Amino acid sequence: MSSNEPAIFEPEERKARYDFNKLQKKLRRLTGRAIVDYGQIEDGDRVMVCLSGGKDSYTLLDMLMSLQRSAPIRFELLAVNLDQKQPGFPEDVLPGYLAELGVPYEILEEDTYSIVREKTPEGKTTCPICSRLRRGILYSHADKRGANKIALGHHLDDVVETLFLNLFYGGKMKAMPPKLKSDDGRNVVIRPLYYARERDVAAYSEARRHPIIPCNLCGSQENLQRQNIKAMLTEWDRQQPGRVENIARALRNVAPSHLGDLGLFDFPGLKADTLIPLVARDGS
Repeated sequence: MSSNEPAIFEPEERKARYDFNKLQKKLRRLTGRAIVDYGQIEDGDRVMVCLSGGKDSYTLLDMLMSLQRSAPIRFELLAVNLDQKQPGFPEDVLPGYLAELGVPYEILEEDTYSIVREKTPEGKTTCPICSRLRRGILYSHADKRGANKIALGHHLDDVVETLFLNLFYGGKMKAMPPKLKSDDGRNVVIRPLYYARERDVAAYSEARRHPIIPCNLCGSQENLQRQNIKAMLTEWDRQQPGRVENIARALRNVAPSHLGDLGLFDFPGLKADTLIPLVARDGS
C-alpha cells in the first residue's frame, strides 16, 4: 500500500477508535468545563501536575496537555512524581514515559515509606500519615518551582466517596472541593477531573495503555473504609444509574438554611416578618 493511500481498518478496530475518540472528547470537555466553572487555570499560570503512576493522574496529565495546545490562554505544565522509596518501586517507568511524552518533569526522592511504617500502629491504615507527608513535600516543591497551581487527579467518584466517609465516620458534611487554597495561603490546589466519572477515566487509561504503578503501601490494604464506601456506591450505580451523579450535583446545589450549621446561617436571628393587622370588613 502506498504511503499516500488512506489506512484501512477492520470494523472492530474502527469501532474501538471511534469509542476511544468519543471518550477522549468527553473527558476533555468535562475537564475544560471544570477549569472554566471554577477558575482553576488562568493565563500565565504554572501548573504542577502531581503524578502517582495511577490511572487518574495519567489521565489528568493527558487532558491538561491536550487543553494546553488549544486553550485561548497560555499556561505551563510541570509533571512531578514523588518517589517515596517503597520497596519494589519501578524507578525507571515514569522518567521513561514522561521523557517520551515530551512534558517537563521532575522526580522527587523522599523516604516517607520508612516514616509511615514507623509511625503507623499495627493494623491501622497508612493513608493519613502518608498523605500528610506527601502533601507537605509537594507543596514545598511547588513554591520552589514557582508553581502557583497544584493539579491533583481526583475525580467525581473520589469526591462523593469523601463526602460519605466524612458523613459516616467523621460527622461532617464535607467533600473534596474543585479548588482549594492551602491553610498558609501559599498554594492553590485544583482538581480538573472534578466532573469525570472513575469508570470513564479507567476506560481511557486502559485504552491509552498507561504504565500503571500500583501503590503497595496503602492502595492494596484490605477493609479500608473508602473501599466499603466505593462498594456501596457501585451497588447504587447498579440499582439506580445516575444516583452518584445526583449526589455530586447536590454538592453544587446547597441550601444552608435547610441544614443546621450555625456558622452558615443565622438561625438565632431568624424571626417572622412583622404582622400587618387585618382590616375589618366594615373599614373600622
